[in-house]
Amino acid sequence: MTPIVVLVGVPGAGKSTIGRLLSRKLQVDFRDTDADVEQAAGMPITDIFVSLGEPTFRKYEQDAVAAALVEHSGVLSLGGGAILSDATRALLKGLPVAWLDVDLTNAAQRVGLNQARPLLLGNVRNTMKKLLEDRDPLYADVARWKIETSDKSAAVVAQEIAELLS
Repeated sequence: MTPIVVLVGVPGAGKSTIGRLLSRKLQVDFRDTDADVEQAAGMPITDIFVSLGEPTFRKYEQDAVAAALVEHSGVLSLGGGAILSDATRALLKGLPVAWLDVDLTNAAQRVGLNQARPLLLGNVRNTMKKLLEDRDPLYADVARWKIETSDKSAAVVAQEIAELLS
């Protein structure tokens, strides 16, 4: 069993929102590995970062992605940094991965000062710029499709992905 599609992208790309819309459109289940990480750790992601550190969070994340890729057959959304793991990127190779790409302006506006995003606390725009620069090649490495989400509604993007899958 593998997901019908895996959504990747930086925070603010729309993975969770688009994933939920797409799963309803396709009449399949939606799963978000960030929620899986929180369930496994028994605490919110921000608390994992503060109490246990980013390396522990990344281990939880890697395990959550590996499990979801074999357990879930619907729409799967990965945390923005999941592709940092070599093991995760290897598991994603050859799968139907959609990279939800977003420009810096739209990403920064969408995440704002969201306290649930520990890597983006402080100067959101500069941090987001660095994430885009560092992670874009990794998303490109695993993606079958690159879908631009800037200045588009989540419903339009979900429809584009549905058409790619049909």
